[in-house]
Amino acid sequence: MSKLTDVPKRILIGRALRSDRLGETLLPKRIALPVFASDPLSSVAYAPGEVLLVLSVAGVSAYSFSPWIAVAVVVLMFTVVASYRQNVHAYPSGGGDYEVATTNLGPRAGLTVASALLVDYVLTVAVSIASGIENLGSAIPFVVEHKTLCAIAVIVLLTLMNLRGVKESGKLFAIPTYVFVAGVFIMIAWGVIRAVGMGDTMKAPTADYTIHAEQGGLAGFALIFLMLRAFSSGCAALTGVEAISNGVPAFRKPKSKNAATTLALMGGLAVTMFCGIIALAMATNVRMAENPATDLLLHGKPLGSGYTQNPVISQVAEAVFGKGSFLFVILAAATALVLFLAANTAYNGFPLLGSILAQDRYLPRQLHTRGDRLAFSNGIVLLAGAAAVLVYLYGADSTRLIQLYIVGVFVSFTLSQTGMVRHWNRHLLTETDPAKRRRMHRSRAINAFGAFFTGLVLVVVLLTKFTHGAWVALLGMFIFFVTMSAIRRHYDRVADEIAAEETPDDDVVRPSRVHSLVLVSKVHKPTLRALNYAKLMRSDSLEAVSVDVDQADTKALREEWERRGIEVPLKVLASPYREITRPIIDYVKSLRRESPRDAVSVYIPEYVVGHWYEHLLHNQSALRLKGRLLFTPGVMVTSVPWQLDSSEAAKLRARKRADWNAPGAVRRGPVTQPKKDKAATKK
Repeated sequence: MSKLTDVPKRILIGRALRSDRLGETLLPKRIALPVFASDPLSSVAYAPGEVLLVLSVAGVSAYSFSPWIAVAVVVLMFTVVASYRQNVHAYPSGGGDYEVATTNLGPRAGLTVASALLVDYVLTVAVSIASGIENLGSAIPFVVEHKTLCAIAVIVLLTLMNLRGVKESGKLFAIPTYVFVAGVFIMIAWGVIRAVGMGDTMKAPTADYTIHAEQGGLAGFALIFLMLRAFSSGCAALTGVEAISNGVPAFRKPKSKNAATTLALMGGLAVTMFCGIIALAMATNVRMAENPATDLLLHGKPLGSGYTQNPVISQVAEAVFGKGSFLFVILAAATALVLFLAANTAYNGFPLLGSILAQDRYLPRQLHTRGDRLAFSNGIVLLAGAAAVLVYLYGADSTRLIQLYIVGVFVSFTLSQTGMVRHWNRHLLTETDPAKRRRMHRSRAINAFGAFFTGLVLVVVLLTKFTHGAWVALLGMFIFFVTMSAIRRHYDRVADEIAAEETPDDDVVRPSRVHSLVLVSKVHKPTLRALNYAKLMRSDSLEAVSVDVDQADTKALREEWERRGIEVPLKVLASPYREITRPIIDYVKSLRRESPRDAVSVYIPEYVVGHWYEHLLHNQSALRLKGRLLFTPGVMVTSVPWQLDSSEAAKLRARKRADWNAPGAVRRGPVTQPKKDKAATKK
């Protein structure tokens, strides 16, 4: 079966890579930027819209606060980027926020950060793909009509691309990401030229609409709360910033320097695009509403349920470039693509963090190992499954999904920066070099301000988004925390239980004697092979054991045994209820009770078959018996295989599949022998 699945696997994800080729998968900065920063860069496609959606509750007049909210988001972005530049230099191993919090604040804080990041990565995939589907749906009606199915299909496609390896997926993602960034900058520049240099009046397609204020005339605390809620929604632009600090090992050397440079470049690009889109949205009179069917009015009448509200970036592009123009189409396509590919930030961050957590025994060990293509395949598949479930439950609705967002991000931001303050305090106690102390003081000040600011934003996000869905993210964090704690307790308990004692005990000392039992149903070739193999082991006692479930069969077995003169004594166990497993288990336990220091070795003849359906016809009693014997202390189980003719046919089929060449394999030429192997061959 493994051979049958190997061919489609190789077609989908490519040939397996040797472990010594891991260095070839490391990323230069030009590829690392779209791989790790596609999430914060693409968030400018929906973060400005989220700000306007919240402000629309108070009517069009509240839009005047959007520039101030943008300024606050920019200050926060620069603060977080500056703080994380300190992280990548101090902790380049790839643990990121988790390692910082664990090292400086303790295991519980580290596990809290890990839980927050895992939830955030799952939401990154769900939100990015749902938003991309909505952008694509504005041009293709089929996508809107089946957006949940289309979103899950995109998740599957991205999963396959990432299973091919980080470097290969990075090359695929680089082009649309750079086209998107270039398109947004061209849009901002051309919009400024048209408005300032040419004096043109640019109008968004919604410029003539009016907004029905759900809560007009807000003032005082209510207005402040609304602005804080809009600010917390705009903070979606910061999601994914931490991914670079978690992905430092994937960078080429010098790793820390390249990661810090990529962080700074990402921050500058994201801030410029975010502010530019907000400014153009104000200049072109974009109108957005949380409930567009009822709250957007044309000539005093609601637009109705048939209206589809396009994202802010789409409306601004239409106003600047003109609907249907070449640049409009290019930017629309690049926006949809980059939103899909923004999930790649999570596809690189989640599996790497999962590997680190598995190494620390907080997650199953299978997540620690790399797959055929040197990617953490199990983590990639787990992330895809969780995101697909979330997309299905929320109907691929980005407005509903985004309410769950951001909480986990700022939990990790705050604890990470607090941990960095503790990190610098600890190092300042022992550092004597004045130049290094000055750098540490500067870094500590940056991280302290980052901890204060992100902590303040975390409180704002919790207050403004809790009832709108943030509680689901908190619940997810709690579930991750409890599950990982339970996994760690299990691994610790097992490690303590199997740890070798300084002085040998009864479990590890050599048994006094070994009783060997060969299970017999009939006298045939598999039975004789098992008997001969058991004799070879030279145990202290050897006997054949059969269960009397049919008197005629048992009588025939005894007669055949005596006729052949088999020297091994045959013991027949009574079974009044025609059971096979229980009498053998009871007999083995009786031997253990009589001599607790003795070991019992059970030999089971088994058929090796060549077809899956033959497994249903053979070896079922052996499987049940082995399952029960595994729970019996002091018992060793040995399978003695007998290969049927069908297994030989299966072997021939497997050899043919091994010699099969995929289409185009011959044209690719022979696989070059690694240098080490060549040197060994010469020797």
